Amino acid sequence: MNFARSHILVCGGTGCTSSQSPKIMEEFEVQLAKRGLSDEAKVILTGCFGLCALGPIVVVYPEGAFYSNVKVSDVAEIVEEHILKGRIVERLLYHEKKSNEIVHSLNDTEFYKKQKRIALRNCGVINPENIDEYIAFDGYQALATCLTERTPQEVIDIISASGLRGRGGAGFPTGTKWSFAAREKGPVKYVCCNADEGDPGAFMDRSVLEGDPHSVIEAMAIAGYAIGASQGYIYVRAEYPIAVKRLQIAIDQAKEYGFLGEHIFDTDFSFDLEIRLGAGAFVCGEETALMTSIEGHRGEPRPRPPYPAVKGLFGKPTILNNVETLANIPWILQNGPEKFAEMGTEKSKGTKVFALGGKITNTGLVEIPMGTTLREIVEDIGGGVPNGKKFKAAQTGGPSGGCIPASLIDTPIDYESLAQIGSMMGSGGLIIMDEDNCMVDIARFFLDFTVDESCGKCAPCRIGTRRLREILDKIVSGKGTMEDLDLLEELCYHLKSNSLCALGQTAPNPVLSTLRYFRDEYEAHVKEHRCPAGVCKALLHYVIDPEKCKGCTACSRVCPVDAISGEVKKAHVIDTDKCIKCGACIEKCRFDAIKKQ
Repeated sequence: MNFARSHILVCGGTGCTSSQSPKIMEEFEVQLAKRGLSDEAKVILTGCFGLCALGPIVVVYPEGAFYSNVKVSDVAEIVEEHILKGRIVERLLYHEKKSNEIVHSLNDTEFYKKQKRIALRNCGVINPENIDEYIAFDGYQALATCLTERTPQEVIDIISASGLRGRGGAGFPTGTKWSFAAREKGPVKYVCCNADEGDPGAFMDRSVLEGDPHSVIEAMAIAGYAIGASQGYIYVRAEYPIAVKRLQIAIDQAKEYGFLGEHIFDTDFSFDLEIRLGAGAFVCGEETALMTSIEGHRGEPRPRPPYPAVKGLFGKPTILNNVETLANIPWILQNGPEKFAEMGTEKSKGTKVFALGGKITNTGLVEIPMGTTLREIVEDIGGGVPNGKKFKAAQTGGPSGGCIPASLIDTPIDYESLAQIGSMMGSGGLIIMDEDNCMVDIARFFLDFTVDESCGKCAPCRIGTRRLREILDKIVSGKGTMEDLDLLEELCYHLKSNSLCALGQTAPNPVLSTLRYFRDEYEAHVKEHRCPAGVCKALLHYVIDPEKCKGCTACSRVCPVDAISGEVKKAHVIDTDKCIKCGACIEKCRFDAIKKQ
């Protein structure tokens, strides 16, 4: 058997795919064949490496050379210089933003140094469409051990001992949830996976399914064995076509190898798995709404109790875990609960995956031990806020979470610490904001989302979210009053205590957290009719500084409504009645003469 001396790993995640990584793979095949190197070097599809800001990413082994922002036109040079002549193409290697130093290996970047990859352990390492590669990394070994050496209760005890909590947002102990369903009597039970990732800016679960789908399949089979279920459903967003495709390939392969189906590993345990596609309803991230949707009905939540562990899918005992939670299960069973529990904090064990986005240098996917501070994520892993701007806030938990101000940047990221400051872990979206963000506008943005996504079943959420948005609209338009701020807060607490499900109960969180930490911005909008960040158009007007204006006429030439006048080489002026505040003049001015007030 001939073994290739070089492996060329190309990111096949959604981000890199949209940046032509499939064409890059094709070009590698062409260039290798052209030089007679097809047997010497193998091109391998992988999942997300994490550093999405630098995609497409190519890593060449055995050297581990980390090439970033690769273009199709770069492939011939990599093949000629690196694969054929053994000379790494340094111009394509990653440059650290702060030091501008060349980094040869992915693991040597500041982005990776403080990470600990458990749920993401195989992403960017194996071909997600090849079950043999998953098996080579101990895949399905945990399932085999559970079925042949452990009782269902022993499996549950191990998961409980690890301290693993639900990574979908609520943080409920996973072992406890499994034990509730296990003790229910009856021949029919279900295991469900929540892959309906709906938070704006979140792509953690998508990346796991795209890069390591077998880890989720193996975990669901283990969960089925632990609670006595023989059928599982993965509820995944239809907007994730690559994840859906690879998930189906993985399910088909698992069935072919006998890891799904009848008498798995020649035991009495049988387990099958099917995909159900969601239609993009955010409310279906709530467990009872998700199960209602799987049943073929409109996705609406049900009152609890009874909880799904007692009466869930089709009225039968059901457990529901999200993708990240399940991705941890095989690792815990292989490495022991103690090894997982030694990471993190006293009550928040293990690691957490975040989709890091917004005003940050290194956007991408990160997995850090629980208890890592927000400062470490922003400044070290994330590379800081770009363009010399100041860090202002971080939004955790998406529409259900809260905004953490710069004054609390040293807060540890764990369930309890975030709850104490009015935020939440959520599924793992982490949006960074700088001084140019208006926090009132941020709160309104998330309210817009929850208003659109409310299923309308209960009046507090259906009506209350709209009233909240109306008040915020009034404030950003300069028509708000101090009484509106009091009403805003009162209405928030009414929603939290009276809504049927978590969507309505958590919808006020962005408003409450911004009121708590950025009340001065709300008051500036109300009392001074001014947006301190210069975002809310109704409260802005553009002015030209006559001392800085050179009369170059660049601004007047791009103004779409002819609101700028003045002679050549003399200071210009803006007619505020005509100005539509589009910002074209500011972008064009080379002398920093135009300001928003």
